[in-house]
Amino acid sequence: MAQVVAVANQKGGVAKTTTVHSLGFALAERGRRVLLVDLDPQACLTFSLGFDPDGLDRSVHDCFVRRAKAADVRREVPGVDGLSVLPATIDLAGSEVHLLTRTGREHALARALAPLLPDVDVVLVDCPPSLGVLTINGLTAASEVLVPLQCEALSHRGVGQLLDTIADVRMFANERLAVRGVVATMFDERTRHGREILAAVEERYGLAVLEPPVRKSVRFAEAPARGRCILQHAPRSAGAEAYRALAAALDRAWTLLAAAPPRRRAGDAGGSGAGGAGARGGGTRG
Repeated sequence: MAQVVAVANQKGGVAKTTTVHSLGFALAERGRRVLLVDLDPQACLTFSLGFDPDGLDRSVHDCFVRRAKAADVRREVPGVDGLSVLPATIDLAGSEVHLLTRTGREHALARALAPLLPDVDVVLVDCPPSLGVLTINGLTAASEVLVPLQCEALSHRGVGQLLDTIADVRMFANERLAVRGVVATMFDERTRHGREILAAVEERYGLAVLEPPVRKSVRFAEAPARGRCILQHAPRSAGAEAYRALAAALDRAWTLLAAAPPRRRAGDAGGSGAGGAGARGGGTRG
């Protein structure tokens, strides 16, 4: 079965899109068939992959309004074997209003993805910086959540709200949803503040912090304008190596999970799911 992972944090600017793009490329490097899903109307992931959102005739919005199937919207990422995307356009902003009028609206993405899952190994969903219906769709479709966390106080404040939303999704729409852990982004190990933020997340919320942290680098800002990720733009940089290590750890954990007996898999899905993925710290809150 494909592993569906939502990358979520309602605070903007915490490297959600960078994390989806970089992990997707790193997993494709490892021979995995990876589908990226851009759920953000700003379409930053779509742009970073080398597509012009204004020039696309179809997007994931068309799946939500039932004008197209996901297979018809899906696009292969040029130059990267095994990597594809369900792109976004500004039309996706209208999906929020459309979905609010529909019964079972939180399951729209899961239904759209279902026919594609036999053909991929991993789906990474780039959720928008909000806790609205699009993010709820991403969480409902997923088996796990990754939380990119900028190591600053304002980014830390929203984690509790996100975990409350995840708890609601577990209760009403997707009981198997697990939190894989926190990915520390824009990390500066020279500052005590960054280290304190990570320690506070572990202590207050019981979240695992996945290793290694992703350090600050100007290379991350340069890559999207070239339609590339950090692993293509600066393959030997510390940021590229961090995402490769995170992808390797996640890949190993998912492989072990897939090989486990069914009863074991069911139990893991209800917990933190953080074991074996380069994590330190505990499970999830709630």
